[in-house]
Amino acid sequence: MPKFHTVLQAPTPVGPFCHATEAQGWVMLTGQMPTLPGAPDADLPKGVEAQAERVFENLKLVLDGIGLTLSDVVQCRCYLTEFKRDFDAFNEVYKRYFPDGARPARTTIGVTALAVDALVEVDMLAVRP
Repeated sequence: MPKFHTVLQAPTPVGPFCHATEAQGWVMLTGQMPTLPGAPDADLPKGVEAQAERVFENLKLVLDGIGLTLSDVVQCRCYLTEFKRDFDAFNEVYKRYFPDGARPARTTIGVTALAVDALVEVDMLAVRP
């Protein structure tokens, strides 16, 4: 049976879904937005770098809330609304969270829009050790 995780320390989901679903050791993390935990209506951080940092910090909150870390992540999907403009800047933030030799598989996709008018969203696949 799958487990559906909602993490109290993480930001309130922007839609009708949980923070993560777990089945047979695989953990699928819902895409996180650059919203602040405890302040879902606060203004988003300005710029893709600040938004990417907030997204990764939110993902860390979800992982921590279910007993995992970024080292358990095996795949990321990253969504950028301004792909050409923001790809390089996003990569600089990404590299701070995943060092050389420990970077999961990744797909980055340019999209026309994201919830809450965000510039970036990231979802993850992790495996429970």
